[in-house]
Amino acid sequence: MSISEHAQIAPIDMARDLSEKDLRAALAAGWSDFKAYPAFGLFFAAFYVAGGIALYFGLFARGEAAWFIPIAAGFPLFAPFAAVGLYEVSRRREMGAPMDWGAILGAMRGRGDEQLLVMGVVVLIIFGFWVILARGIFAIFMAQSGIGTESLALLASAPGILMLLVGSVAGALVAIALFAITVVSLPMLLERDVDFMTAMIVSLESVRANPQVMLKWAAIIAATLFVAMLPLFLGLFIALPVLGHATWHIYRRAVGAPAA
Repeated sequence: MSISEHAQIAPIDMARDLSEKDLRAALAAGWSDFKAYPAFGLFFAAFYVAGGIALYFGLFARGEAAWFIPIAAGFPLFAPFAAVGLYEVSRRREMGAPMDWGAILGAMRGRGDEQLLVMGVVVLIIFGFWVILARGIFAIFMAQSGIGTESLALLASAPGILMLLVGSVAGALVAIALFAITVVSLPMLLERDVDFMTAMIVSLESVRANPQVMLKWAAIIAATLFVAMLPLFLGLFIALPVLGHATWHIYRRAVGAPAA
């Protein structure tokens, strides 16, 4: 089905009064979903953890240890798409539907069209942009320091500290942009018959309508993933499933259930 053939089934009612109470409720519901069906959360998180560990040891083995931080900083950008299966688990639990591994693993196909996969491509493009930007920032400050990429000593030097500051600001801007277009769009494409552009617009509008709450949610995600990545990415076994399930509940509170 082409994008032009997509039609929104029903008007989307958007909440404009989300509060911190909604964040707490979404996190509680996310934790409840994870406790109820931990196998799915651990399964999807395992791929993310394995990727992070491979990245870590791969860069050190190649003598490019100093590249780890700028690349790892963009690693969480994949989290929204990596959590699509978790959205499906939460959706099925909400509906009282059976937890079918085949359907949950196939959730990334969305409603059988290309729209959710196109959003995955958008996420990949943004990640690629971040890698290019991060490498550029890194190369500039590395040249100033005179320290090779095989050592983490660069990060303790004056150019290294400045690099981390500049990179953090740039990374935050990229992450916020990605958050704004995915926080609602990915769960929506899993559930509703809309095209990816419509879903992104609704996601942006949801963030615009509830800026304080949505930015707090973005900060919670960023801080939690950062802490979870510190113990060799192992904290993601808990953080990724809980945040993934909770994002579904944020989506539900932001735009409600589709009309029957």
